[in-house]
Amino acid sequence: MLDSYLRRHGPFWISIFVGLAIWEIAGRTTSAAFMVPFSETLVRLWQLIADGQFIDQFIDSAILFLTGFVLALVVGAPLGLLLARVRVLRIGIEPYIMTLYATPMVALIPFILSLMGFGFAPKVLVVFLFAVFPVLYNTVEGARSIKPELIEVARSFRSSETALWLEVMLPYTLPYIMTGVRQAIGRALVGMVAAEFFLSSTGLGQLIMGASQNFDTGGVFASIFVIGMIGVGLMRIGLKIEQHFARWRQ
Repeated sequence: MLDSYLRRHGPFWISIFVGLAIWEIAGRTTSAAFMVPFSETLVRLWQLIADGQFIDQFIDSAILFLTGFVLALVVGAPLGLLLARVRVLRIGIEPYIMTLYATPMVALIPFILSLMGFGFAPKVLVVFLFAVFPVLYNTVEGARSIKPELIEVARSFRSSETALWLEVMLPYTLPYIMTGVRQAIGRALVGMVAAEFFLSSTGLGQLIMGASQNFDTGGVFASIFVIGMIGVGLMRIGLKIEQHFARWRQ
């Protein structure tokens, strides 16, 4: 069993250890103003956790991320199915969606600020805009790739439109939706940090900005490390969910 585990996961762990070793060596051979070793990053992270500062900021960021991300999923997946199902609607709306998708979302933050102020809602909107388009586009492409024969078979059994969505379109499109979800996780984290840079006085984004202004390189890397680990963990969870509910795709 150990040999099987090493064959499957050995390259992954070797890659992790090599990456951490490079980080440690690079941090010890460069200026502390530019980079700190991995060991010092962990020490600084523990210090931030111990004084309670990090936990409060983390909770604020988590609430912001989850709110914006869940809204993106709730809006993006059903809208994608609808656009794939109703061709006229897709043709009419697609140019606007493509324009927004091609627009750097950071450029919209000053407009959102002038329109909505510094409250919680504009920050959620920023995260939502960053995350919704990967879910939307992958859902549309997945639903459009459904073979017409499947729709015809469902119709031949007199399936209602609701049954067609729930029993044909959604199961077939689920792997594509989960691909969009994994892509949206990274974009939502970027949106969260960007929103906190410009629209907030709390959160991990502000913690990074404050540490940078105080030349606390360890604090900057500690916050970035945690955000990266959150992203990796959430994407792994998304992959496990996809493998569970879309086993037929295997």
